[in-house]
Amino acid sequence: MEPKKFTLEFQGRTLKFEVGQLAGQANGSVIASFGDTVVLSTAVMTVNEREGINYLPLTVEFEERLYAAGKIKGSRFVKREGKPQDEAIVKARLIDRALRPRFDQRIRNEIQVINTVLSYDQENDPEILGLLASSLALSISNIPWAGPLAAVKIGRAEEKLIINPTFQQQGKSDLDLIVAGTKSKINMLEAGANQIPEDIFIAAIGEGQIKINELIAFQEQIINEIKPEKMQLTLAAPDSELEKKVKDFLKEKLEQAIYTKKKLTRQSNLAVLESQLLDFLGKDLEPETINQAVNIFESQIDEIVHKNILEKEQRPDGRKLNEVREILCQIGFLPRTHGSALFNRGMTQALSVVTLGGPSAEQIVETLQPEETKKHFIHHYNFLPFSVGETGMLRGPGRREIGHGALAERSLIPLIPGKEEFPYTIRVVSEILSSNGSSSMASVCGSSLALMDAGVPTKAPAAGIAIGLMMDPSTGSGQAPKYKILTDIQGPEDHHGDMDLKIAGTKNGVTGLQMDVKIEGVTLGILKDAFLQAKEARLFILGKMAEAIAQPKPELSQFAPRIITFQIDKDKIREVIGPGGKVINEIIDQTGVDIDIEDSGMIFITSKSNEAAQKALSWIKNITHEVKPGEVFQGKVTRILNFGAFVEILPGQEGLVHISQLAPYRVNRVEDIVKVGDTIPVKVLEIDPQGRINLTTKGATDNNHS
Repeated sequence: MEPKKFTLEFQGRTLKFEVGQLAGQANGSVIASFGDTVVLSTAVMTVNEREGINYLPLTVEFEERLYAAGKIKGSRFVKREGKPQDEAIVKARLIDRALRPRFDQRIRNEIQVINTVLSYDQENDPEILGLLASSLALSISNIPWAGPLAAVKIGRAEEKLIINPTFQQQGKSDLDLIVAGTKSKINMLEAGANQIPEDIFIAAIGEGQIKINELIAFQEQIINEIKPEKMQLTLAAPDSELEKKVKDFLKEKLEQAIYTKKKLTRQSNLAVLESQLLDFLGKDLEPETINQAVNIFESQIDEIVHKNILEKEQRPDGRKLNEVREILCQIGFLPRTHGSALFNRGMTQALSVVTLGGPSAEQIVETLQPEETKKHFIHHYNFLPFSVGETGMLRGPGRREIGHGALAERSLIPLIPGKEEFPYTIRVVSEILSSNGSSSMASVCGSSLALMDAGVPTKAPAAGIAIGLMMDPSTGSGQAPKYKILTDIQGPEDHHGDMDLKIAGTKNGVTGLQMDVKIEGVTLGILKDAFLQAKEARLFILGKMAEAIAQPKPELSQFAPRIITFQIDKDKIREVIGPGGKVINEIIDQTGVDIDIEDSGMIFITSKSNEAAQKALSWIKNITHEVKPGEVFQGKVTRILNFGAFVEILPGQEGLVHISQLAPYRVNRVEDIVKVGDTIPVKVLEIDPQGRINLTTKGATDNNHS
């Protein structure tokens, strides 16, 4: 393809797409830049189908190169970028969630979209640029795809919405919202917010839709100029005779298997019915036939669940459309942890555990930002196979675990006290012990309870809920969509539903949300209804949580460390540290505490022993004490000269007792009164203009300082 450039003035900056210059062997390739942020997006599809699968084999990657920000990896031993950091995985998932619904799910050719950040200007977000470039790369390629789509980021400062805020503007914003979609529909949302009311979110999404249309029109101009020819693919489709056999066999059997309140019973019913179906179809079935039969089986479940909810408002477990499953909460579940809580919503169960540490336990994250990011609040999410009654390899957190953990963390961050108020590093781990729908939102609830149990002064309790959607696929063009919104989706409603909207927040507003869909997208009207239903559910859950604990405990756990904060003059920092860290290391070795010193002179002493912490505090106070005339000390004689004795009154501080000040009478020799190593009472006479301390023993027997 001949290299071409396209530009658009957007929000006061230039958006530029370049095609035909880099990665010529990819099916589609785009260099996108906004300001001086540059992202290369490539789309590649294999010629042959991948055999033995019954899903769309799509992968989306987001590769951050440190050279993009003029940085070299901080490790002394490893300078190459390794596997993507959690932040990059979250960005890859974000792009994936927007792109995936626009593919025909019957495609079995492997498709890979890779976004590589080549340059970062520390102002413009590369993930938004990556999503736009991914859309265009797919659109100008020969890969079948129902694009284009677009996305914008929305912030808010001084109650005004900002489209694609710079990094500096984001730091002052109480809203961080990403909206993606097509010309008329929203198909992906991601947000963190400082307790923002629902109506502001709806207004922001509506504003985002307007800007999305502008970006889609720009892409369409490029597509029309390039005129790509799409590859004709063989799509996975069931054999018509096989489809009839499966449907005839299932008939009423499938509905009977689906509609039961208990998940395990439903799973067992469906597993038995699927096995009976395969036996009915005959022995020695080809793998392709089995895949087709299973796909038909799943599509029939999808059809029944949709039909009964839309026509009868009948859910598989018998609940009303806006009904939340049974909520059970318990705090202090574990005896020796700093805080813990068990949260149950139906069969979804999250055990959240809080650990408190000193400032030195902060997580340092190396990103494209000019300064290292330090996290004093961390949430991790674990999802082991037993939580869904399965076995599997334990290989550390996957993309799903990282994404769910990040969503819960983002939803809680606005409620975590600042380091000035609560100087602890806080780590929460949510163990999903049983899963049947929206374990990420259960993590928000469990973590909020555990934080209060630990005595962390959070600003408000938080809860989260997952909202689903069943859309009537027969709704004609130009007709108002027929749909039903479901509160607290589980099992088949999640798997076969058309939307998964997770919203977390407090009684005052939303703190985090995430939405993805399996259809083209949803309208603003649907979102308004969904937000309203989510708020009702959130307030209900918060009421149940308050029965277990309504506000943070006034005291920390006896097993949690205590932190003493102490401000010293910045000029005294070097005295506390000492040459080569000698002084501070001696304090740590002698007391067993952890000591952190900030550039401002703020000192944090962390210890599980109050006695050790007080000893370290006294030591540091003595080092940094500003000596004043009239103060009395118990000092140690360090040197003797003909004209007097030098006495250390505080660590690193000594003064001179002139021979005339050693006794109330005439002294001929200093050694007649004191020897090196003696401890004697001394009083500060004066501090001369050179900062030297002059001492006396006269009148130093009372009110000793140390």
